[in-house]
Amino acid sequence: MNEVITVNCPTCNKEVIWDELSPWRPFCSKRCQLIDLGEWANEEKRIPSEGGLSDSDEWSEEPKDRY
Repeated sequence: MNEVITVNCPTCNKEVIWDELSPWRPFCSKRCQLIDLGEWANEEKRIPSEGGLSDSDEWSEEPKDRY
């Protein structure tokens, strides 16, 4: 049973066959993959966080407890 699985490219919505012959899956091309990466790098895409603070808000240069 060899069912062909297709997904839509997250960038351009073009249909992509999901198999080993599609090296950029789930993207249709290297171009679409790089566009997506650029959107993450520019913080146009982000994973929503819980609460109002980011993890880095609690970081400090000096440790709170000294030995």
